[in-house]
Amino acid sequence: MMKLKVNAVFDIGRTNKKFFLFDRDYQEVYREYISFQKIVDEDGYPTEDIEAIVNWSKEVFDRMLNSSDYNIQTLNFSCYGASLVHIDESGKILTPMYNYMKPLPEEISDSFYDKYGPEDELSRVTGSLKLGMLNTGMHLYWLKHTRPEIFKKVKYSLHLPQYLSYVFTGVPVSEYSSIGCHTMLWDYGKKGYHAWVYKEKIDEKFPPIAATNKALKITYKQKEIKMGIGIHDSSSALLPYVRSIKERFILVSTGTWSIAMNPISDQLLTEEDIQNDCLNYMRINGKPVKSARLFLGNEYSLQITKLSKYFNVPEGYHKTVSFDQETYFELIKDFEYMYKWESFADKDMPQSTQVPFDKFEHAYHQLMIELVLLQVKCIDIAAEGTAVEKLYVDGGFSDNDVYIQLLSHYQRNVQLMTTDSSLGSALGAAIVISDAKLNPKFLKKNYALKSHSPFSWSIGLQ
Repeated sequence: MMKLKVNAVFDIGRTNKKFFLFDRDYQEVYREYISFQKIVDEDGYPTEDIEAIVNWSKEVFDRMLNSSDYNIQTLNFSCYGASLVHIDESGKILTPMYNYMKPLPEEISDSFYDKYGPEDELSRVTGSLKLGMLNTGMHLYWLKHTRPEIFKKVKYSLHLPQYLSYVFTGVPVSEYSSIGCHTMLWDYGKKGYHAWVYKEKIDEKFPPIAATNKALKITYKQKEIKMGIGIHDSSSALLPYVRSIKERFILVSTGTWSIAMNPISDQLLTEEDIQNDCLNYMRINGKPVKSARLFLGNEYSLQITKLSKYFNVPEGYHKTVSFDQETYFELIKDFEYMYKWESFADKDMPQSTQVPFDKFEHAYHQLMIELVLLQVKCIDIAAEGTAVEKLYVDGGFSDNDVYIQLLSHYQRNVQLMTTDSSLGSALGAAIVISDAKLNPKFLKKNYALKSHSPFSWSIGLQ
């Protein structure tokens, strides 16, 4: 029997590490995934076990290469951003893969902005908010000034997608979407590294930049395979939409972070955008993607844990709650904000959380109304100046009925669509390496595209 020709992708998230095979029509034909226990760095801070990820990746790929069912033609990598792997001349890893949540010492941050600030202007030009280690530029500045002996040994600092590509190809490269995602490295106006990067000689730690769609023909285990150089997961998730949609749209990619991405506007960020917590991602052609972010999934998890304990329900009970119009209209009749957020501050939130409900379902609907109202603000900020026709939601909240019904209600002037939450960034990585042109039916065929209509006001008007 002839083997099926397939495209392979490693899709590395913070929680799950996934491997996919797609056929020539980008239909998923195989997947497997795993998660690893965190290890700690030299300061005792939790971080990824990069060696475990590499070992698993090699084991999976080698096994599937010998499959009797599949003939792997291409391999690419989609990974979360803001993570660097530092290697020496021989390719040996020099440090743990530091967690981007690791606190950055204040004195390091202060010294950086004393030299290269003011903060708002630097953020505006680089499309990067002040985010500590989430800015990989700051990560490198920290490494240089706190661990100088290690920094001297670094031949290359590779963003995670490019490091995994290097593991399989042996070719070190830098790539636009990883460099451009809130790193503070890139000057969007000059379309090159920011001046501070050269002054600190950090540019010397990066290999040459290659186009995201670059493919390397590699002979691996005696088989020639076209291998990609990796792509940042948010840019990867956006790619199939950009290539298949003609209307003006916003993509809301949900998960731990909810990111509202506007690929239509190519304007540089303004001072007001920075005040509104906007940042830039980067398309594979180097153009900025204005994005507004909300720590939605993180806050949701924190609040659900509290509510589950308060109402003494199983931890997964929230997944069974469907949207109820009567409950919604009851809550908005004399609407008040009741939740104090832990992940961020908002002008409408109370001093402390108040839950004056007897039922979990009511408290849950109240929570979702408040979170969706924040989501709407986030979308409006990203869309500013763009007449948006369609709104796409992918990721974890795309199958949350209460979230989707409320978002559809509050964004009733825009057509709301949801797509399958598990394939976005993986499919983008498979598509970019083939440089495929997509037709408008692609999302419906490959992404389980669903259209949502706003609910009727009739119940509330009775």
